[in-house]
Amino acid sequence: MLNCQEEVLQITKELVNTSSIVNTSGEKNMATNIYNRLGALSYFVSNPEHLVMSRTVNDVVERYNVLAFVKGTKDSSDDTVILMGHFDTVGIDDFAQLKDLSCNPDKLSTAYLSEKLPANVEQHLKSGKWLFGRGVLDMKSGLAAHIYLLQHYAEHPEDLAGNLLLVAECDEEDSSHGILSALKILKEWKGTYHFNYVAAINADFVSPRYDGDENRYIYKGSVGKLLPSFFITGKETHVGSCFEGFDPNFLAAELTREIDYNPLLSDKAYGETPAPPVSLKQTDLKPAYTVQTALSAFVYYNFLIHSWSPRDVLQKLRYHAEVAFKRALDTFTERYQAYCQLSGETYHPVPWTVRVFTYEEFHQLLVDQNGEDYLRHMKEFTTDLLTDPSLDIRMYSARVVEEAWKFMKDKSPAIILFYSSLYSPRVEVTGKNAQEKRLIDTLEGAVAKMQPFYPNPIVTRNFFPYISDMSFVALSDDEAGIQAVSLNNPAWGTKHYVEYQDIRDINVPVICIGPYGLDAHKKHERTEIAYSCEIVPNLINEVIRDLLK
Repeated sequence: MLNCQEEVLQITKELVNTSSIVNTSGEKNMATNIYNRLGALSYFVSNPEHLVMSRTVNDVVERYNVLAFVKGTKDSSDDTVILMGHFDTVGIDDFAQLKDLSCNPDKLSTAYLSEKLPANVEQHLKSGKWLFGRGVLDMKSGLAAHIYLLQHYAEHPEDLAGNLLLVAECDEEDSSHGILSALKILKEWKGTYHFNYVAAINADFVSPRYDGDENRYIYKGSVGKLLPSFFITGKETHVGSCFEGFDPNFLAAELTREIDYNPLLSDKAYGETPAPPVSLKQTDLKPAYTVQTALSAFVYYNFLIHSWSPRDVLQKLRYHAEVAFKRALDTFTERYQAYCQLSGETYHPVPWTVRVFTYEEFHQLLVDQNGEDYLRHMKEFTTDLLTDPSLDIRMYSARVVEEAWKFMKDKSPAIILFYSSLYSPRVEVTGKNAQEKRLIDTLEGAVAKMQPFYPNPIVTRNFFPYISDMSFVALSDDEAGIQAVSLNNPAWGTKHYVEYQDIRDINVPVICIGPYGLDAHKKHERTEIAYSCEIVPNLINEVIRDLLK
């Protein structure tokens, strides 16, 4: 067993001391520090080509990944284990008056002693067994474990059979430019050095699943994430004649009522169930106040998957959108009739029907109706829209659909269903092939060996429950599932593009053995030192040694 707690703790503090908030210059500074740290090791002085700091591609922000590998001399082998982890963090505004101390764990802990804290936070602080600060849990203590292990084998290559490769990536917290760019180098090295990637180990954080949960979790594979979005059109009218039109906000509200928190949309697989969808945005697209009802509305939802493909999700959400649309029309009719009885006005039958299109269907309909005029206009429009820096990929997508709607011959109310963000693919590691079975057996052996050294149960589960870069080293979806993403994302090929073939070319089973702690992305973010700085690196090391023996 490696006696590593103090060294991993020190590396963690050094990483935390460099602020590396996503989409800031701190990411570049962090990469530089890691590169210089590794570059000072005699192994990399002798083998400088084994260490690179590489800028992300197709990225408006200047930031870098650091990739490095050690070739073991114990036995010649192409087998290679990838250690992966991100060094960017979320912001520090939640620290309020303690922002200046948020990246200094020692000074932050001293400052907390004079604050009124929640009972469990105070208990952890005073115990001296927990480390506080931005990024200590998510996920610089995990990355520190990886760096420690790479350094260890750089100093002792005679103890390593095969190869150990570190990917320290930027931009995990936003758009995953880091890992998507790193795939290019992983592919290059695979060809140049004949690496056979046998496993990837992420070291992202783990936390309790419920109050009182004492387990420390290790995850095989990862949850996937989609952002299904809906452009909703109504029929405009003066508010004084409200029943002469159809408010898209009314339909949007009914859609959210149908989708939000709906357990029918939780993708249970292998005995595990992710959280159901929840709304992340709901707005109309009126640019300013008027007494005319809105022309359109825009909503999108977080959607987690274990076994469903992006095409499956479109089919399910189409059904639920139709249910919501019908219910909205039924409610509108009932209220219109009741109002006419109350006011004495004449009731006129509601002329609208349920209309739900996927973006793929909508786009093809407009091509059929308008031909080259539509295609030429939309190409010019989407190109010009790229010059608006205020639009993120989600609002960019909404504006594309809004513009395309102008070509629709039938302007009666409708819902257009599409994806408006990065798809983080689900990853299943279930033992379906020899490579996965070997990794699972190795992991179980490592847990059994390390459990006697730690009092709390170390438990394995099938899906890492948070979004992570694990999604971009393996792909469980078939081509039809991926096409459902590309054909139904209005920003595809302009504002957004992912080379999913890069993932297929690596396609290595991935697990997560990460630090344990609480309050990630919150002011009292903290990691348990003993588990995170001693048990985690030793668990990872056991997996490495068994896979590469």
